[in-house]
Amino acid sequence: MLLGESVSLDDLVAVARRGRAVQLSDEARARMSRSRAAIDAVTDGGADAPRVYGVNTGFGALAETRISPGDVRTLQHNLLRSHACGLGAPLSDDLVRAMMFLRAQVLALGFSGVRPVVVETLVAMLNAGVHPVIPSQGSVGASGDLAPLAHLALVLIGEGDAQVDGVLMAGAEALRLKGIAPLALGAKEGLSLINGTQFMLAHAVLLLDDARALARHADLAGAMSLEALKGSGAPFDERVIAVRPHPGALTVAANLRAVLGQSEIAESHRNCGKVQDPYSLRCMPQVHGASRDAFDWCDAVFAREVNSVTDNPLVFLGEGVHPDVVSGGNFHGQPLALALDLMAMAVAELANISERRIEQLVNPALSSGLPPFLAPNTGLDSGFMIAQVTAAALVNENKTLCHPSSVDSIPSSAGREDHVSMGATGATKCARVVQNVRAGLAIELLVAAQGVDVRRPLKPGRGVAAAHAVLRGEIATLEGDRTLAPDIQRAIALVASGRLLRAAETVTGPLG
Repeated sequence: MLLGESVSLDDLVAVARRGRAVQLSDEARARMSRSRAAIDAVTDGGADAPRVYGVNTGFGALAETRISPGDVRTLQHNLLRSHACGLGAPLSDDLVRAMMFLRAQVLALGFSGVRPVVVETLVAMLNAGVHPVIPSQGSVGASGDLAPLAHLALVLIGEGDAQVDGVLMAGAEALRLKGIAPLALGAKEGLSLINGTQFMLAHAVLLLDDARALARHADLAGAMSLEALKGSGAPFDERVIAVRPHPGALTVAANLRAVLGQSEIAESHRNCGKVQDPYSLRCMPQVHGASRDAFDWCDAVFAREVNSVTDNPLVFLGEGVHPDVVSGGNFHGQPLALALDLMAMAVAELANISERRIEQLVNPALSSGLPPFLAPNTGLDSGFMIAQVTAAALVNENKTLCHPSSVDSIPSSAGREDHVSMGATGATKCARVVQNVRAGLAIELLVAAQGVDVRRPLKPGRGVAAAHAVLRGEIATLEGDRTLAPDIQRAIALVASGRLLRAAETVTGPLG
């Protein structure tokens, strides 16, 4: 994959999660060299050169302080060291790889004024699996994700810590191990490595990838619950959805029709006296679909951002003799902060409605003849009573996490950075929401599978049956009370792996 050209969200996921190799394009290298000449002209001008932020001045509230020509390089190394103030658990390798790729892409676009060797070093680290240790806390999402990116950049100069093949070591040792020379930073290069939205954006793109997968699992889990509860597929009729044609709802209804096709359970109660199902069953296209439409909006925001320049200041060569070096605010994370808050709310709704379907399955007053709590021996066994409680706890936690972080701002840098996005907080809490939703849907699949077992010998729809068979290959039917935590963990692993969806798609074709 070529850096400095247009890249997609799928490209980023491939690099971050599947180890796809990257390289700097020749065109990008040439652009970077031309841009670098503008910065060299400032530094070569010595004391007579105009003040350019971060090149021959201090940072933040110290932007008016001029730096002597002899200290310009020291300034860049000091910037990384002073800004590496992160705390908290280190990021996972896929998030670190995403950040590295995104930072390299921003610089390769040729508006930052850094030497090609900066990107080439990032590329070498990425392809060799040298992953800087980056703490998860410390960014307020404006002036870039300064602290996390400083931890990333430290390894380029042979400092900080890194993971190589799962082994923690000093950054200098990691570079030596892989034969990568540490950088001696030139003017502006430290600043260009930390000015940007790459912590937020790395989270955003990978979480969107997860959220889209969870939306498809929500359709599958809901369909399995519908079968166990002898619900109706009539609300998913194409004619019903077509007169309120939100794109997400159209997709969800089509998925439900596909996985519920050829259902013996549905045929067995086609002429029953029930008029309508509860909303958690009947309104799946509308609720699941609204989340999908929110994801589509987030997708558009993130796709613009991966090909955007978020550095400051920027170098514009133009047509004139002298390039312009312009200070701006492209590092501000507000576009991502709002999208991350929305994504957290949208994905949380998948677990919210899922928990209500679990309640339908375990509550004997609602479950269409299923045993209380789906317990094999009522009274002696509690069955899935507390599995529903766990799902409820996850939903409650999500409600707290979905309070938007982007409505807050705490000024920093002596008031120079007087409005910040708090998008990094939005990113980390969205990650927790996604984790909870994955677990909630896994619980629903576990409980719904037991309900489908109760309906035997009748068979569910073909897509549901295929997914049910895979689940039962890993988790046995509950024949009496047992510790359910291991079952839930296995169900979570099945959701994370995508095996249930792939099984359904072998009989239905691709699901939307």
